[in-house]
Amino acid sequence: MTRPVWPGKAFPLGPEWDGDGTNFALFSENAERVELCLFDGEDNEERIELHERAAFNWHCYVPGVGPGQRYGYRVHGPYEPLKGRRFNPAKLLIDPYAKAIDGVVHWDAANVLPYVPTGAADADLAIDETDSGAAVPKSIVVDPGFDWEDDDWVRPRIPWHETVIYEVHVKGLTQRRAEVREDLRGSYAGLASEGAIDYLRSLGVTAVELLPVHHIADEGFLHDRGLTNYWGYSTIGYFAPHSLYSATGDQVREFKGMVKALHRAGMEVILDVVYNHTAEGNQLGPMLSFRGVDNQSYYRLVPDDPRYYMDYTGTGNTLNPVHPTVLRLIMDSLRYFVTECHVDGFRFDLASALAREFYEVDRLSAFFDIIHQDPILSQVKLIAEPWDVGPGGYQVGNFPILWSEWNGIYRDTMRDFWRGQAPLRDFASRFGGSADLYQLDGRRPFASINFITAHDGFTLRDLVSYNDKHNEANGESNQDGTDDNRSWNCGAEGPTDDPAIEALRSRQQRNFIATLLLSQGVPMLLGGDEIGRSQGGNNNAWCQDNEISWFDWDDPDEELLAFTRRLIELRRTHPVFRRTRFFEGKGEQLPDVWWMRPDGRRMTRRDWDNTESRAIGVFLNGDELRSETRQGEEVRDDSFLLLFNAHFEPLAFRLPARRFGTRWVLELATGACDCDRYVPGADVTVDARSLALFRRA
Repeated sequence: MTRPVWPGKAFPLGPEWDGDGTNFALFSENAERVELCLFDGEDNEERIELHERAAFNWHCYVPGVGPGQRYGYRVHGPYEPLKGRRFNPAKLLIDPYAKAIDGVVHWDAANVLPYVPTGAADADLAIDETDSGAAVPKSIVVDPGFDWEDDDWVRPRIPWHETVIYEVHVKGLTQRRAEVREDLRGSYAGLASEGAIDYLRSLGVTAVELLPVHHIADEGFLHDRGLTNYWGYSTIGYFAPHSLYSATGDQVREFKGMVKALHRAGMEVILDVVYNHTAEGNQLGPMLSFRGVDNQSYYRLVPDDPRYYMDYTGTGNTLNPVHPTVLRLIMDSLRYFVTECHVDGFRFDLASALAREFYEVDRLSAFFDIIHQDPILSQVKLIAEPWDVGPGGYQVGNFPILWSEWNGIYRDTMRDFWRGQAPLRDFASRFGGSADLYQLDGRRPFASINFITAHDGFTLRDLVSYNDKHNEANGESNQDGTDDNRSWNCGAEGPTDDPAIEALRSRQQRNFIATLLLSQGVPMLLGGDEIGRSQGGNNNAWCQDNEISWFDWDDPDEELLAFTRRLIELRRTHPVFRRTRFFEGKGEQLPDVWWMRPDGRRMTRRDWDNTESRAIGVFLNGDELRSETRQGEEVRDDSFLLLFNAHFEPLAFRLPARRFGTRWVLELATGACDCDRYVPGADVTVDARSLALFRRA
């Protein structure tokens, strides 16, 4: 019996179930024919040719097809790699707009390469006509319904200046946590469980930033090594939550349930998104979706040699946001996760690649224009990783209004300062919110996302335990990963029984966490740093879905955890550490900020120019915040004094003159801090490589 097929409609792209059947629409500007392929439970394939085409969207409506239906596409056209055309109907394709995808690429089941893999550099020039259907994941029609209850009312909507971000992997946090039910560990449901939520709530963070959760396809060479792309910067489905993070088999509903649970706990959800490249690699990569749907539209090809891809990402290809349909795909994906999945913001991986109109990074590009005018996307948290690997790609400080940025300069400066190598001028600029980077274009301190560590690089524990990377487990002879770690092992490489070295490492970890949480700007804490998580010196654990990357809850650093919680609470209760405006160095009675030498006197130009000094104090005036509450009341706070000593020996600081305060209370110190009475003119001995925080009584 022939299945009835109706013309359907060209929009929206992707599958749309209406209760009676499903409309399918696929964009391909250069295709000659398109077949919709429906699969039953035994993987039998039914092909339906799409005869309707409008605005380059091929479409049909299939009555009786609904949620759970597995499908894919076969797209016909010329296979002419030298002209950038790579159509191959023998290769089953994932729908770029699929809301769910059923699993992994089965590399051993069939050849997903569009050519015969001979090993020759020009192998891609000859087409391979063996069928890939058994190897390629299937797209799935989904039921969009979900009971959000009152989530629109309870969504946290936390102001930027009150935000504390916790960067974490969905799986890594709960995979080994005993408080999470075993069958839920490593999943969206695990992250939504009481055992995970209670921990995050007790830590005090306000936003969970998840490493990529768009559906992932592992690289073929990882399969050969028995590894997987754990970090997930290998997207193949921009609308589909990754299926392997689902404990229930219903990844869409489970993902939404996780967001809902985090919102009820008062935390926002930020997604790390990878719109700069896909999992299909360079010209020798697999054909999984975009390459076979319309290679010339979806990717940036070398203008005078379109066999090859422009590679601003280091992954072999670059998505083409200059093409209006590709730009629409990005925006549709973002809106979908905001409106249908209720996420609160995005961190854009290698965002400079998205801003390249042609070759140069252009802050006035269409990518920014369409986000800024969008009534939905312009109101969520937007974070740029402001660099790519192309020429001129390092763009820290150059993204436009509405954007915050990962501040890589902050990271480098603070790492250098605590190993005794950063000038005080640089340290003060970063601690104060990086006004030199963000103030002139009208942005506020919260434009700076401050971080010491992130998923890419050493963990905090490894930052103070290793001088060199140790990435042997990655299978690349320790050649992968950066050599620019700005780390210091404190006297021994890796684990040691030396109590003096261990004490110094503990102190350095406290120094970094205190500096991060007391700096102006938005702090981002790498998940696990608060419990001393180590990766054994691996600074590029992108392919380690195992104990190297998962949190070890059996032996957490409880003292460091308590210290971190205290700092986060201190920041939450004292707006002086999260100002909404940059320092001006002036005020009615006392300046809003005042930098001092160890002798208690004000820093002079000569002091700022002294590149050998490693000690400085700063007075933070709680009476000069220049901000108001939502009710229009002036915000005032306690005033604080911070003393930083990055020298290798203890150092005496003289408390400043009486006009700054007649008595001080020691709030916390990362090392020893000795003084008989904390009064003006008293000398306070601050331990080597440590800081002390005082509150004006």
